[in-house]
Amino acid sequence: MFTRTLLVAALFGAASISSVSAQEFTFRLHQFLPMTDSVPREGLIPWAETIEEQSEGRIKIEYYPSMILGGAPANLFDQAQDGVVDLIWTVLGYTPGRFPKSEVFEMPFLVTNAEDTSRAFQRFVEENAMDEFAGVKLIAVHTHGPGVFHSASPIESLEDLAGLKVRGGSRVISAMLTDLGAEAIGMPVPQVPESLSRGVIDAATIPWQVTMALRTSEIVSNHTEFSGDHGLYTQTFAFVMNRDAYESLPDDLKAVIDANSGIEWAGRFGAANDADDVVARNEALANGNAIVTLDADETARWREAAQVTIENWFAEAAAGGIDGEALYGRALELVAEETR
Repeated sequence: MFTRTLLVAALFGAASISSVSAQEFTFRLHQFLPMTDSVPREGLIPWAETIEEQSEGRIKIEYYPSMILGGAPANLFDQAQDGVVDLIWTVLGYTPGRFPKSEVFEMPFLVTNAEDTSRAFQRFVEENAMDEFAGVKLIAVHTHGPGVFHSASPIESLEDLAGLKVRGGSRVISAMLTDLGAEAIGMPVPQVPESLSRGVIDAATIPWQVTMALRTSEIVSNHTEFSGDHGLYTQTFAFVMNRDAYESLPDDLKAVIDANSGIEWAGRFGAANDADDVVARNEALANGNAIVTLDADETARWREAAQVTIENWFAEAAAGGIDGEALYGRALELVAEETR
């Protein structure tokens, strides 16, 4: 009798373990761009497919692009942290002041290309800023490539920026635009096309790759780039998971998420941006648009003028108890180490 009871208990326990291991999990991924944009298309979808494959179908990802679950882009991080959704991809700069250490990667003339800068940014966050993501499971951070001006009239010198109403995508970028003489107007990227069309702004700061999803090169016909290995600006992005959703997984499925988090995916998101930067730039040329590349001397003038943005950020960081100069120095080191 005792032996039979043990056998029944063992069988019941085995069935319970099998039930747990076979359990399926469905997670909702919410973000603000169409799925045709490079990061959703070449980053988020491949990531989800990899998770589904490596979990043998036990994890399934549902896609919700273009804010169709409601809210504004600035709400996305809280949606993940609060469990409104399970996964989000967003711009860190849409919530000013929330990621003060991560902001250093938005400093003028820090970005080289998206892939290498993204790998450097991931390393930086893991070393210095994981406390800013304590409420979520961080999958990856990344940046876009060298930022470009897209404008109704040509921007061929620093003086041409004076007085222009220019969209800024984050607190730091808007501060830089103001320091350079523009009238900075902050707005999420989905508002850019209508704002350009209606003359609410004269120019936008967005990377080349986003112009395809927004059809920017059909709205304005002038674009301004910079000489050298470093672009004027970039923005920072994060792909995160609700902490409770992650903790709900058995250890073997947590391991699948863990294996697909970190620097390799950071680089992959960045590489997707780099590839579409080339496609989008060629598309603008095919449309007959004018692309101005400021020469080395003119670029140096912009670099010198933008130095005040960096100095002001140091002062703001210090006021918040953060050693901004040390973080900036480390960011430069990591970008140099990763740039090939």
